[in-house]
Amino acid sequence: MDDLSFPKTGFVRLAQILAPNGPIPVSKSTWWAGVKEGRFPQPQKLGPRTTVWKVEDIRALFEDDQDG
Repeated sequence: MDDLSFPKTGFVRLAQILAPNGPIPVSKSTWWAGVKEGRFPQPQKLGPRTTVWKVEDIRALFEDDQDG
């Protein structure tokens, strides 16, 4: 994943997180199962139909993955 194409701070929505647009190569159902199990970061609700994640939490996932 090109480091420049993913934000450094702020919030991102699911479409920006999951492949092919984002750095995490899992399906939506796998992502939500991981959130429920605690493998992936918990989202924040900005409104009834707006769910976001902190960029720092998502970066920690794929940057840790590249290290090991």
